[in-house]
Amino acid sequence: MKALITGGFGFVGRHLREHLETCGDLVTSIDLECDVTDVASLTRVFGDVVPDAIYHLAALSHVGTSWEDPSEVLRVNVIGTSCVLAAARSACPDATILVTSSAEVYGKVPMGNMPITEVETTRPSSPYAASKLAAEAVAQQAVTGYGQRVVIARPFNHCGPGQAPSFFIPAMVQRLREAAKNGDSDIPVGNLSSRRDYTDVRDVVRAYRALVMSGVSGEVYNVASGVAQSMQETAELLRNLIAPGVDLRVDSSLVRPVDVPLLLGSCEKLQRATQWVPAISFPTSLHDVMNS
Repeated sequence: MKALITGGFGFVGRHLREHLETCGDLVTSIDLECDVTDVASLTRVFGDVVPDAIYHLAALSHVGTSWEDPSEVLRVNVIGTSCVLAAARSACPDATILVTSSAEVYGKVPMGNMPITEVETTRPSSPYAASKLAAEAVAQQAVTGYGQRVVIARPFNHCGPGQAPSFFIPAMVQRLREAAKNGDSDIPVGNLSSRRDYTDVRDVVRAYRALVMSGVSGEVYNVASGVAQSMQETAELLRNLIAPGVDLRVDSSLVRPVDVPLLLGSCEKLQRATQWVPAISFPTSLHDVMNS
C-alpha cells in the first residue's frame, strides 16, 4: 500500500511512518514544506505519489495555545482539512483518507455518561476543539457530497517518546530534571485536578492504520485506553522518580481559561471494527518518555 502522511515529521507522524513501514507500506511524509491550506501544492504532491491512503495529521494541536490565535487554528485545522480532501478528489479519488480529530470535541461530559462513546453530544470548549469539530463536518460533507472514503478518528490524550515539551508529561519531565539539576525547591504546574485517558502513541498509530484498513467511511471512532489517569498522581509519580522532595506549585499562568475535568473514552466501536487493543501500559509510556 502507498501511504501519504501530512504532518509526517511531527510527534505522531514519525511514529506512524515507522509503523507503516514495518507493515510493508511505501510511505511519503510531508510537513511544513507543503502548506496544507494550498490546494494546488497538495494536488501536485498527491498526483506525484497517488497514494492509496492519506493520513491527515497536520494541524495546530495544542489546546492551551489555541486561545492565543483562534483564527489561525481554524484556518489550518479546518481549511487545511478541506484542502487535503479537495486535492485528494482531484489527484487520487480512490484513496482512503483518515482525518484525525480529537476527543476534545466532547468538552465537559456529564459524569453519568462516562466512558464517552461516539454518540455523545459534542460541546467543544476551546478554539482547538471547535476547529476539530468543524474539520469533522468538512470530512462528513466530503463523504456525503463527493463520495470520498473518509474515516474520522477521535484520539484521546496520547504520550510516548519524542513528544514536545509543550505537552503535560514531557513538560513535567523537563521541569523536574531542570529542578533537580539546579537544586530548585519547586516547579510551576497548571491545574492538576483533571483526569485524562492516555494511550501510548505507538498504540495510537496502530489504530490509525487499522481504521484505514477496516473502518467504515463516514464513521467516527474513539481511540482510547478506557482508563483515566489522574494528572496529580502522574505529576507526583514523575516527581518521585526524577526529583523527590520538589514541590509542585500551581502557577495561574499555566491554567487554561476552560479545562475539562475528565476525559474518559470507550474504544468498543474501534475494537469491533478492527480488533485493536492497546498493548503498552501507562507506566511503560512514562518510562519511555523519561528515557527519550
